Amino acid sequence: MPIKPENKARYPKNWKEIRAAILNRAGHKCETCGAENYKPHPVTGSRVVLTIAHLDHTPENNDPENLRALCQKCHLAYDHQHHRENAAETRLTKTGQMKLI
Repeated sequence: MPIKPENKARYPKNWKEIRAAILNRAGHKCETCGAENYKPHPVTGSRVVLTIAHLDHTPENNDPENLRALCQKCHLAYDHQHHRENAAETRLTKTGQMKLI
């Protein structure tokens, strides 16, 4: 998934090198389902573009053990609960039921 502009400063200057190292470690395949980078996904048929997932959802934590090469399908599935929690917090904040700290 592309880095959102508002999060760009949270990534190290050598992110491209870190990303390349993780892709190489994974053999340019999704570390969950094995889908190959730039090939049709075996389930969806869409072109795979591998992304690098932060397992703890913290872009500052670039320890190789915290990073996985994932296809879009697996990355979205991995992040599903995290996205639900963020969306719920956003809704509560917008309705005034929760104050930002």
